[in-house]
Amino acid sequence: MCGIVGAVAERNVVPILLEGLRRLEYRGYDSAGLAVLENDVVKRRRRLGKVAELENELEKTPAAGPIGIAHTRWATHGAPTKANAHPHISGDTVAIVHNGIIENHAILKARLIEAGYEFTSDTDTEVIAHLIHQHLQTDPDLESSVRKTVAELEGAYALVVMSPLKPDTLILAREGCPVVVGLGLGENFVASDVAALLPITRTFMFLEEGDIAVVTRHSVRVTDSENKLVQRKVSESKLSADAVERGEFRHYMLKEIYEQPRALGDTLSERIADGKVLDGIFGPKASDILDKIEHVQIVACGTSYHAGLIARYWIEEYCKLPCSVEIASEYRYRNAVVPPNSVFMTVSQSGETADTLAAVRSAKAKGYLATMAICNVPESSLVRESDLVLMTRAGPEIGVASTKAFTTQLVAFALFALALARHRGMSADEQRHLTNQLVALPSMLERVLSLDAQIEKMAGHFADKHHALFLGRGAQNPVAMEGALKLKEISYIHAEAYPAGELKHGPLALVDEDMPVVTVAPNDDLLEKLKSNLQEVRARGGKLFVFADPNADFEDGDGIYALKMPMHIEEFQAPILYTVPLQLLSYHVAILKGTDVDQPRNLAKSVTVE
Repeated sequence: MCGIVGAVAERNVVPILLEGLRRLEYRGYDSAGLAVLENDVVKRRRRLGKVAELENELEKTPAAGPIGIAHTRWATHGAPTKANAHPHISGDTVAIVHNGIIENHAILKARLIEAGYEFTSDTDTEVIAHLIHQHLQTDPDLESSVRKTVAELEGAYALVVMSPLKPDTLILAREGCPVVVGLGLGENFVASDVAALLPITRTFMFLEEGDIAVVTRHSVRVTDSENKLVQRKVSESKLSADAVERGEFRHYMLKEIYEQPRALGDTLSERIADGKVLDGIFGPKASDILDKIEHVQIVACGTSYHAGLIARYWIEEYCKLPCSVEIASEYRYRNAVVPPNSVFMTVSQSGETADTLAAVRSAKAKGYLATMAICNVPESSLVRESDLVLMTRAGPEIGVASTKAFTTQLVAFALFALALARHRGMSADEQRHLTNQLVALPSMLERVLSLDAQIEKMAGHFADKHHALFLGRGAQNPVAMEGALKLKEISYIHAEAYPAGELKHGPLALVDEDMPVVTVAPNDDLLEKLKSNLQEVRARGGKLFVFADPNADFEDGDGIYALKMPMHIEEFQAPILYTVPLQLLSYHVAILKGTDVDQPRNLAKSVTVE
């Protein structure tokens, strides 16, 4: 969601804050702002729109100072306006930036209005600023007033507070939203994500739930929710500063699509030996847990949910175990019945998705055998709170529409399914056969990417369209769902996905020559049934766009646009490899539509609020 940056140094921190915001803009870009202490006076600059607008404002009305906070916003409470942009100020003595949602803000706001406070925004964040200011009237200690304030808050927050009353200090508080401290020499920094600070430090401290940190140039002091002094782990980030640069590519999304062969190779690296998946890649207790599993519960959101739906086919096919998949925001609000010896699996690119984290925490009280996370961010909350972990190693993903994160999640699920299958009696020959298919994926994906020019040409048929239908059967149905999601995310074309066999149960009523129908057609046991479903589309005048196995007997014809994959793809490999042409199709359609590919409207990368 929103991006937070802060810095306390001997030098002017404004360039640091701006660079951090640029690197966090994927988290929100409705508005941007910063505040610095200039001669112990709060100087604030805010602009509606992206970080570039804030930069323009600073060229007109400069601000400088050795301590400051900054924010790029994804609107939750209050529309995208300059008045709602962060930082928020109270009484010229409290400046604050905030990520999250305060659920009891209405009650607190009413109390503050009664006490004489005037509100200039529609945000829940301004409530926090005024609460801190109110507590300062009776307790002049800034840290103490922040602690009293957060004790009154219900919901999720990462917040950074700055005040002329303590001109050398930033106060951080965390509950449900990520925030990290970047450590420097004679200067320290804070941010929502390590990526924001990579140009200036590689050393980070990660706060835990309920922590409050006092950050100065020379020190970081952390207390926990019980106000006890604690030491938090300091680690070196393995990411490089240029890992989040776009390079030669027009958009991050295209760069990340083309990074997938490398990313899949990294996900597989050192995790297969002698034709089998190594148990130890999931953690030291993995073997014992894998022996006991009798049911798998997968919980995720968005694209990660689609990865879970595909994983279900593999787990049921190869492990012969029941597998349930549910959207995290739904799972956490019902009384789920937990089967005996059930493992609770979550999957998340960021590891900070609020609904997924909440589901994990609720699962721990429900008697699951263990919790397991598939994640791309080693330092994330999800990783720290799970019993077993498998990192996807996709590298930073900046484009809001997930690409390489999704395909590496699928590879991670495939590794898990094969490891579990071995514990369930899969023969060594079958293990070797399937692991060889995984090892072949990076080179095969390179060949799939060679279709880019043909897919770009196909995209021209979608340029004037407003609706699209994606079809799939079996494990390809979640692939169709992911394709539809990509198209709607970045091109704003209304797209739906349906199991192809469900056409006659309603969706067929929508099909006409103005609704393109997209499908993937691997040469598997369901191919002939899929062909019958597609004939239903052609009979109603619908135009078909088919990504097909070279042996699937699809040819261009009247109303049929067939693009053949460059090689035969095995059933186990198909969901991973057939996803990529749909990513490229969505990308090229979005280019033709003239949308903001990397930062589509109303969306953000890391959804850290409910």
